[in-house]
Amino acid sequence: MQTTQQTPQLLTLKQIVGDSKKGIVALIPVSRSTFENRVKTGKYPKPVKLTERLNAWRVDDINRLIESMGQHDWATV
Repeated sequence: MQTTQQTPQLLTLKQIVGDSKKGIVALIPVSRSTFENRVKTGKYPKPVKLTERLNAWRVDDINRLIESMGQHDWATV
């Protein structure tokens, strides 16, 4: 029996916090800097480094974060 490993789905920062100029709706309605600061403090999941300048987040990690936000005050999560 052959097993296949599924490649994790990834989201860029613009896909997470949105980009009004490009019509991308935010999954998490915070600013880019707020999101990055919360990643640095450990409140939000760490990204996967794709290249020196490009980070992405696992869809599963972001979905868990969004689910946890439903249980807390958005301003503190």
